[in-house]
Amino acid sequence: MTGRDGGADLHPIGNAPVVILVRPQLADNIGACARAMANGGLFHLRLVAPRDGWPQEKAWRTASGADRLLDVATVHPTVADAVADLHHVFATCPRPRHIVKPVLTARGAAVELRAVSTRGLRAGLLFGPERAGLDNDDMAQADALVRFPLNPDFMSLNLAQAVLVMAYEWWTADDGTPPRTLMTNETAVATKRSLENFLTHLVDQLDACGFLRNLPKRPGMVRNIRHLFQRGEITEQELRTLHGMVTELAIGRRRRGRMEGEFEA
Repeated sequence: MTGRDGGADLHPIGNAPVVILVRPQLADNIGACARAMANGGLFHLRLVAPRDGWPQEKAWRTASGADRLLDVATVHPTVADAVADLHHVFATCPRPRHIVKPVLTARGAAVELRAVSTRGLRAGLLFGPERAGLDNDDMAQADALVRFPLNPDFMSLNLAQAVLVMAYEWWTADDGTPPRTLMTNETAVATKRSLENFLTHLVDQLDACGFLRNLPKRPGMVRNIRHLFQRGEITEQELRTLHGMVTELAIGRRRRGRMEGEFEA
């Protein structure tokens, strides 16, 4: 029996690597791994000798909608059987072992996995049991090892976290999202003309109220004001707000009878 309710409409995206959980112990962790896989566009899940058998209802409850990955997950008696149809296999390895193999970071592994995928070859990622990780016989099935460059004084990750790291690196290795954007919602970044109009308005009112009355220092003060507003991508809406503020300050000054000459030295 499973706790399936349909979940998200997930499907394979390109020639993505297979995730292979070796002797996973808890159904909750298998479900959490499926959730992490779905975050990074991974779809194919294989289970090697799950301790409590398969399927298990708890896995669907912790998958948070990644049901389809669990629905089509396959069970294998050995690692050799699980990787038999693959061309390249990378094994996550949290601790140094007496093995001579290439060792990649998660990011480096993702780059190589993308290269393998582009060539039309199939790849897999091995993740070991929660308690002890992969043993030497498991890693003998792999072409390379993957280690995450984390705090050397605390490198402990649970199974789903390890899968998420690789899923994230796989996804971002081919993702075109710019590293920095400005959320402008319903407005837009102001043009230099709009900004210049505002700065002219501002400086005119600063002259009128006497803020720039020190003539020797005035050029430098105006430059500093310009630098302040040129520093970032101010939006059209923000400029309209600032225009309104300056206008209201000027109106308030006139209503109080504070004329230009009042501030002269």
